[in-house]
Amino acid sequence: MSEASVAAPPTTRPSQTSGRFGRELAYLLSGAPVGAVAFAVAIAGIAAGASTLVIGLGIPLLVGTLAAARAFARLERGQVERATGRPLPPHHYRHTEETGIAGLLRAVREPQSWRDLIHMVVAFPVRVTTFCLAITWTLGGVAELLYALWSWPIPRDPGKTGVLDLAFGISSRAADIAFNMGIGVVLLATAVPVVRGLAALQTSLARALLTNQTAALQARTAQLAAGRRSAVAAEAHTLRRLERDLHDGPQQRLVRLNMDLETVARRLDDDPERARPLVEDMIEQSREALSEVRALSRGIAPPILADRGLAAALSAAAGRCPVPVSLEVDLPGRRYAAIVENTVYYVVTEALANIAKHAQATRCAVVVTSSQAALHVRVDDDGRGGAHPGKGHGLVGLADRLAAVEGTLDITSPSGGPTVLTAVVPLAGH
Repeated sequence: MSEASVAAPPTTRPSQTSGRFGRELAYLLSGAPVGAVAFAVAIAGIAAGASTLVIGLGIPLLVGTLAAARAFARLERGQVERATGRPLPPHHYRHTEETGIAGLLRAVREPQSWRDLIHMVVAFPVRVTTFCLAITWTLGGVAELLYALWSWPIPRDPGKTGVLDLAFGISSRAADIAFNMGIGVVLLATAVPVVRGLAALQTSLARALLTNQTAALQARTAQLAAGRRSAVAAEAHTLRRLERDLHDGPQQRLVRLNMDLETVARRLDDDPERARPLVEDMIEQSREALSEVRALSRGIAPPILADRGLAAALSAAAGRCPVPVSLEVDLPGRRYAAIVENTVYYVVTEALANIAKHAQATRCAVVVTSSQAALHVRVDDDGRGGAHPGKGHGLVGLADRLAAVEGTLDITSPSGGPTVLTAVVPLAGH
């Protein structure tokens, strides 16, 4: 009968324990001064904002206080994650692009900002308490352990030798030193679990108020739903454009080619020589139709992108643009997910097509760079400006295409130019 092997439970190294103890102790000791500043800012902001609501200054003051609460909440989240060595659950702030009074009112109605503000107030007494207990159990323990070294010059009442003498009438210097050193040993021996418990109390409060996983998941669900809608809209826009391009280009040429073929078929029997120019014209029409079909296929999924990568595909797209293009592609020597490369290629080709058709530009520049989290695209030109996704000009589908991959689009195009298009295509999840 063979013995079953039992895996030994994981052990925690002393260095790991001491490192965690040091982080938690630093977190507790820094809590009191940070908490005092946060508490003062919160109380002053609430008082000033509430008292000046009637004269119109209250809302801006409350918005400023909530912004400060966000900053302190960001600091606290970072401290908690460093102390525990684990990331906190997500939180969510509602994004808004509103300005003026509407933006201020939207900021005042932000739920997570008020949770941050409540944390600034509620956490202060907790931080002071944990600070005092952490000081007592660590520095107090060290002081008691070294009692014999520093206690001798302390003045005492005549005939009294220490705490034991005052409390129990034990008048012995040695017993007093032993008693205090014993207290120091007990404090230091229990310092690790006590500090850990105090840190857990303080981080639990931060986790309860500064995180909101439900709201974050709801926002993520809404974002994914919006991304799906954007993907459907982008696909519909692409299909409509493809249908229009096919109708206006290759389809018209093929119709004419069919009519010429019927004419040639009628003339071959009675006048072959008159059919020859028609045949030559048909050959030219077929070449042009083939070129247009190839151009359409390049806009959908160019073979060069799949075979040679994004840099080569962008170089070919820049070479086809009638406006001189300065291309700079700074990417590491690796391939990205197909949806990422296709999106970047689509953004660049659509931007170049819009410049060629509408911008009246004499030059443009394309810069594609990478970071750890995303690919960044910048396209600028010296044209007349006035470009906007809502106005069409080939840009109407860009925002939807980027939203489908959770990317972002920003267009700066004042009247008279220049136009700067910036797109970010995230890499996470692809």
